[in-house]
Amino acid sequence: MFEFLKKDRARRVVVVSIDGVPYDFMQKHIAAGDFPHFKKLTEKGSFRRMNSVQPCISSIAWSSYMTGKNPAKHNIFGFVDRKPGTYDLFVPTSAHMTSETIWEMMSRAGKRVFVMNVPVTYPPRQVNGILVGCFLCTQIEKIAYPAHIGKELKAMGYKIDADAAIGRENRDRFLEECNDALDKRVQAMFHYLAQEPWDFFQCHIMETDRMNHFFWEHMEKDDPVYAKTFFDFYQRVDEVLGEVDRKIGDDAELIILSDHGFCTIKKEIYLNWYLAEAGLLKFKKTPPASLADLHPESLGYSLIPGRVFVNLQGREPQGTVPPAQYEAAREQLTAALLGFVDPDNQAPIIRQVIKREEIYDGQNRNQAADLIAVPHDGYDLKGDLRKTIPGEKTALVGMHTFEDSLLFIRDREIQRGHNELWVGDLAPTILKMMKLPIPQDMDGVAVV
Repeated sequence: MFEFLKKDRARRVVVVSIDGVPYDFMQKHIAAGDFPHFKKLTEKGSFRRMNSVQPCISSIAWSSYMTGKNPAKHNIFGFVDRKPGTYDLFVPTSAHMTSETIWEMMSRAGKRVFVMNVPVTYPPRQVNGILVGCFLCTQIEKIAYPAHIGKELKAMGYKIDADAAIGRENRDRFLEECNDALDKRVQAMFHYLAQEPWDFFQCHIMETDRMNHFFWEHMEKDDPVYAKTFFDFYQRVDEVLGEVDRKIGDDAELIILSDHGFCTIKKEIYLNWYLAEAGLLKFKKTPPASLADLHPESLGYSLIPGRVFVNLQGREPQGTVPPAQYEAAREQLTAALLGFVDPDNQAPIIRQVIKREEIYDGQNRNQAADLIAVPHDGYDLKGDLRKTIPGEKTALVGMHTFEDSLLFIRDREIQRGHNELWVGDLAPTILKMMKLPIPQDMDGVAVV
């Protein structure tokens, strides 16, 4: 119904990504009149519930968004991973990504891009334009390509990210952190939107995710103090979306999306504790210092969130499971995972266990976890090794969900229904809007 508004020419595209904002939450509060600017937007475009990725974390989701590919092709499987052949852990960055991003494709085609704060864009890759990296960078002088942009951002008082450590210690100070980070991000966004030439422009708002992690339960329970401050923050985000809409007018496409949904945490679950209690994970000493203390009798272990690795001979340094017994080991681990319950109420913790080949396809699949445990909502899976309890409630009160990310495209009809699309569909969709070729090895499909 909106296609008559589009001329037959390549369009400029603006993307505002709002990390961790659930579709159902936005729909509910649009209907309640809480977000008038986004309500106005939805009246002139398509709004859908979208699927995320498994496991459901931002580094994987945004990597799939920017490449159009599943993790086995882009090589980002989590916030932490193992160095092959060792138990040493590292934080994956853009340097570990083995796929080209859409802004690199645009740059090669002569399009000018501006990208700010999208997860897994640090260290910044070279583009035709400006790329400002993400929270993986701790020094603002090194955050951007070209390098002088980091100095500009520092002069503006730009804040890379809200400090989550403050959230664990002082909620009031963390509110100030999130609001300050949002204000500085929005200031920089509108500065570059006006000052820089661009064909593609994206600003990523990470602060929504940070707020959700520390205040989601307060919002759901209508806490007398923090529910109001939560909605004050979201109403500021709503105002920003309305301002973006007004500033770009009809001169560009507008996409708003998130990478996953959210729900209240019932309990953080220490999956390695459960594996140890089941006799499937042992250590040479107690407490273990790291995975290097894994006992050869172990069948498997877990990395955050719910990624389970078989202690496979020839792959793991202490590996003792022969390749011929790999499938039997996965079946034994799967049965154990599905049997884990919350000791307080006997509720099952794991909803589903996925074999890696069921969702991953690509040259890097052997780097993936052998199994991905998907929890029931409310059970946040952790990879701690030293915990002596099955789980607990902490300062984190919100966790990610798979089925409830959102996608809005202004003046377009999205050619898929709710949950018939995933975050990886955006890369080919954006390329199609800009009349650029879509690589054949993309897993996503254009939805306009």
